Amino acid sequence: MLRHVVMMKFNGKEPLETISVTVKEKLEALTASIPELKNMEVGLNVNTKPSAHDLVLIADFDDEEGLNAYRVHPEHVKILEIMKETVEKTAVVDYYY
Repeated sequence: MLRHVVMMKFNGKEPLETISVTVKEKLEALTASIPELKNMEVGLNVNTKPSAHDLVLIADFDDEEGLNAYRVHPEHVKILEIMKETVEKTAVVDYYY
């Protein structure tokens, strides 16, 4: 299995409570429309340190082909458009387990 981990820090253009919940809900809804996505967990940060990110996504796929299908899926691309306007920075790790 391939695990895809993404941490996001929002840019503050929208209230954190609003945008983080919106993105979380939209990401979690992807499990119903992307068959390659085997499992997804989305968490909202409670840490107040300046180095902390606001949201973490952990998603599992059979392999890199499944991850690549997810990346270009139209429902995922819609969320990426929202993120372009609201995310300041991301950190990503993909690994097999």
